[in-house]
Amino acid sequence: MRALLFLTLLLAALWLAISGVYKPVILLLGVASVVLVVWLSARMQVIGDEHNPLAFGLRLPIFWLWTLIEIIKANLHVARLTLHPERISPRIVTVPVEQGSSIAKVVFGNTCTLTPGTVTLFLNREKLVAHALDQESAEALISGRLARKVAWLEGSSESSE
Repeated sequence: MRALLFLTLLLAALWLAISGVYKPVILLLGVASVVLVVWLSARMQVIGDEHNPLAFGLRLPIFWLWTLIEIIKANLHVARLTLHPERISPRIVTVPVEQGSSIAKVVFGNTCTLTPGTVTLFLNREKLVAHALDQESAEALISGRLARKVAWLEGSSESSE
């Protein structure tokens, strides 16, 4: 029930912030859309402890900032590779997935794909298979730094690097 209430408040706040129009008819449509989304989410059973955005707490903005910095660094690396194409040596790497929850595993795979130079090809409970543009990108994934950061986000590890 708490997750339903939080989702309702989050969607309402987001809708109000994005719309910027506070006329009665528009507000009524906003309320109707929030109620519809919450009802559909409850019916699809996608609301719960694992799907609660507050599950990661204050670690989430820190993780987003870290990810943004990693994306910028990876973009610069890929730009250098573009200027020196002889350094490109594509490879497929397999790394173990040690995150406990399904959502953390998805965050792991999505963050890998968001970072230029690597793309998640396959993800299951035990492993992540990714395409890396070069040896440096592959080693960044193999080193486990991303996995440790996602484990930290999940609360499984205290190392935040």
